[in-house]
Amino acid sequence: MSLMGSIFICRSNLSENRPPSTCSFFFLVILLVQLPFLSLTTAQASHCRTTCGDIPIKYPFGIDDGCGSPYYRHILVCSDSGKLELRTPSGRYPVQNVSYSERHILVTDPFMWNCQDTDRFRPTRPFSLDTSTHFSLSPQNEYLFFNCSEDDVIIQPKPIFCEHFPDRCDSSCDSASYLCRHLPQCPSALSGSTSCCSYYPKATESLRLMLKYCASYTSVYWKDIGSPQPYDQVPEYGIRVDFDIPVTTRCLQCQDRVKGGGTCGFDTQTQNFLCLCEERNITTYCQDHSVSGHNRRTGVIAGTVTAVSAAGALGVVGGVWYLKKVRAKAPVTCGVQSNENRLF
Repeated sequence: MSLMGSIFICRSNLSENRPPSTCSFFFLVILLVQLPFLSLTTAQASHCRTTCGDIPIKYPFGIDDGCGSPYYRHILVCSDSGKLELRTPSGRYPVQNVSYSERHILVTDPFMWNCQDTDRFRPTRPFSLDTSTHFSLSPQNEYLFFNCSEDDVIIQPKPIFCEHFPDRCDSSCDSASYLCRHLPQCPSALSGSTSCCSYYPKATESLRLMLKYCASYTSVYWKDIGSPQPYDQVPEYGIRVDFDIPVTTRCLQCQDRVKGGGTCGFDTQTQNFLCLCEERNITTYCQDHSVSGHNRRTGVIAGTVTAVSAAGALGVVGGVWYLKKVRAKAPVTCGVQSNENRLF
């Protein structure tokens, strides 16, 4: 029954001298029953965005709550200006690119040294990742440190055998680094009085200690360009962050176009898997008609329907109880209340 139909019945009842209190309560019950479905329609109209600027957003990521994998919830943020950012414990960093085939994100740190700085070193801060996430710093990163204190940092050229046994040489900062002698895009940006060495910190605390005794640092990653070896990689500024893609059978079934081509997501309250479809959300796949997705829509994407649905259920129970009570009693004169028929 629609809301307009309910209003019409109420008006008819008033014309028949029915009690207005009964009419008002009947209208309230109908309104509470209808509200969850109105809110549900609004929630279903909020689809998962597939781009932020010119960067595609695919599983396992999502920039709308309830989309993608819960392992990466609230990790990527799309700013009001359409810029994708990576959120970490040390701040928010602009994302240059996301490679789903090679499973990495390229970010830039505005606090790091760049070619325009030359010998003017700005205050910096260490980049860090949340160790509880499925992110990790790529081994293709190299960190260059400038003007480090020789009293606190071991600065020396690494022997050739370190290329084959890096674990035996990880305690020193390599002053003979190729990148120090060939800075990408600006090989002559630093003066002869500025020292440079290469070091790969294995933990955030190691990076903090290095920055305590060094003027600044920058990160360079080796980009694959698809050329024959040994010219298949070129150095570029940025931080490469590797990620895992949690692959499950349910997500593969959900994404299967033959089965409806849904979007993998999760319930924002329980974080259980959900397949997000055009008309409903379901725990299997969009064209699985053996499972009702009606009760699984609440709490997804918008996450605001559960409380309203509970209110609607209470309204139905209260309405049934009240109607039974009213039927058992004689009609009450319009506008007259007693202790036996008052609503409150």
